[in-house]
Amino acid sequence: MKPGYVHPWHQNFENKKPRFGNRRLWESNPRPHDSDSLNTDWGWGRVCLGVATGSEMAEILENPETVTPETSPSEAMETFFSEQPKENALKDSEFDPKKMRRSKPGVKRLLLSLSVLFSFLLGLPFLLKSVEIYRSPLPFDDIDSISKVVESEPIIFPCKFQAVFLGYDPKTHNLGHAQKLSSLIADHMGQLVGDDQVCGTCGSNYTISVTVQLKENCVSNQNVHTGCFWQCGLVKESDFDLSLRSDEFVDEYLDSVLVGGEKCADYGGKVYTVVVVNRDEEVRAVVGKHRHGWIVGKVSEADALKKIAEVFVKVFINGGKQEGSIHGEFMPVGADGRIVLSFSLLNADPRDWIYDWDFQRVDETLLAPIIKALEPIANISVESQILYHTPKSFSSGWDDERSSYVFSTKDLPFFVNSNEWHLDTSIAAGGRSKVLHTVIYIPSAKECPLLLQLPTGEISKTNGFISPMWGGVIVWNPTSCSRTSGSKHPVRHTISFQDLQKIIEVFMGQLRQLFGLKSENVYDGVLGRVNLLASERGFTEWELDVLSRQHTCFNLLSCVTTLSSLSKLVQSLPRMIIMDEIGKQVEFSLQAANLAQSNASLGIYETSAVSSREARSLAEDAFFHPSIMSVSYYSFEHCFAVYSPFFLPVSLHVLLAALREWRRYKQERMKYLAWKGKANVAS
Repeated sequence: MKPGYVHPWHQNFENKKPRFGNRRLWESNPRPHDSDSLNTDWGWGRVCLGVATGSEMAEILENPETVTPETSPSEAMETFFSEQPKENALKDSEFDPKKMRRSKPGVKRLLLSLSVLFSFLLGLPFLLKSVEIYRSPLPFDDIDSISKVVESEPIIFPCKFQAVFLGYDPKTHNLGHAQKLSSLIADHMGQLVGDDQVCGTCGSNYTISVTVQLKENCVSNQNVHTGCFWQCGLVKESDFDLSLRSDEFVDEYLDSVLVGGEKCADYGGKVYTVVVVNRDEEVRAVVGKHRHGWIVGKVSEADALKKIAEVFVKVFINGGKQEGSIHGEFMPVGADGRIVLSFSLLNADPRDWIYDWDFQRVDETLLAPIIKALEPIANISVESQILYHTPKSFSSGWDDERSSYVFSTKDLPFFVNSNEWHLDTSIAAGGRSKVLHTVIYIPSAKECPLLLQLPTGEISKTNGFISPMWGGVIVWNPTSCSRTSGSKHPVRHTISFQDLQKIIEVFMGQLRQLFGLKSENVYDGVLGRVNLLASERGFTEWELDVLSRQHTCFNLLSCVTTLSSLSKLVQSLPRMIIMDEIGKQVEFSLQAANLAQSNASLGIYETSAVSSREARSLAEDAFFHPSIMSVSYYSFEHCFAVYSPFFLPVSLHVLLAALREWRRYKQERMKYLAWKGKANVAS
């Protein structure tokens, strides 16, 4: 109670109207009118009210059981103070309200603040879950392991070669001599191959079998019984007589002898054979459509060994390529393993003439075998169109000597008129499939006939040219270049099937060049010319083997490069979406790549090419998946910048309020503990 404070009961004492106190006590014991009488029953109450504190007075007035009318004032005071806690023994003069408090601090405010804070903390995982980016697990370790293997160790395919000698002196040829011949051929091949291990070739991973067929028996350096190797006595010297049989017949006969039935199932048919026939005639070397070649003529054993080694390395392994050929990385196959052959017939000026063609027949009879042969390399589709009003970009000059218009190789970059020639009409042109254009250009009457002059000054036999990775152009001149006089409307013509066959032959040569092979059926080696038999399919079996090996190597390198890039990209961007479809594509791509490696090590060329093509296609599909392209740079900072204006202000207020309330509670508790400690000392 503050000093000088007068209780309201004192103020109304004279009027005998109590405002506070026990009304029942008042009514049962009326207060005496004599206010100066301190010894009466009610005199002790005034002493109480004058001496005791406000809380003690309220205790006396509100608890009539403590004081009765018979209780004296001294007894009442003694009874009251005896019922108070011992802490009240501390004097008011020693109580500091800034450092002490008599009651325990409440925890309601603290619990309320902490409950709000905990509710925010409990909601944080739900918030993070709501903004979580789904990421399918990718096999990063498997990608790194296959990348190291493919990039560090070039893919070398196993190759099997055999050389057969006919018509040599049987006295000097025995088992030891056959082994010596095999060693000499290996030495010559090693000089041609060199120390560099080129990916997609046989390198030094080859075996050589030498068989010398004598009149009565055969001598071989290897004990082999499979039909893929030479069977003694099945072929004689007379079978190679060119006057009796053609080269095509000899090639088919050798193929029937060596690969008849299922004799080569163990080796996949990948045994390359060169037969040397020692005859008294001019030396002639031929490589057939299959995997056989032969050298016929008066040739010494030493020259025959060098020639055999050259055919094995330069033809069967390298595909007869020479300097200036298109390399494997520029082969016209799309990232998805598809090729679209787009044929366009261009009528430069339809006012002079209009030509049409029966392309469906061309597709079914001439192009179908080519597409079938290239199935292991690429999935090929064909489309065609006819365009009108398609002049070239420059004018050609007239040549009096040739009586024709001539354009040179310097004009080739300007021949294709991209403004007038709307060639990219394919649906696949905008995708990852490769479109190879074949343009058959029919000039107008103003520049007909139109001929291509080579840098040597000669006129091109094919009258066409190629552009790597784009396609080729063939200029076809009509039989009669004079326009029909007196005709208001141009006459419609149809290109004959014989002319279409010639056009497809030119296209076949251009396609071979685009794939890095020779367009001519001749290989000019160091030791002479080798004739290469052409196949009706456009590609021989040994050429398809070369393409399969090269494409397997290139596809696997491209696959592991794409997967490595995807792995680095995913690990560098934690917020990138990785769908289950991407994870499956990566997994299937790795499986196909491993299968391609396994088949390549076994010498199964076609299957390895198909698996490598699938591996590359799946890797490209995973890398360019639409779900990751749209959020490739969606970082955590972006997410924080979006959500922080909504949650950061409220969260900070809740956190600061909880900290402030906790600090207040600790301070108030320290005050209570300080008062309690002094009270215990005073008692």
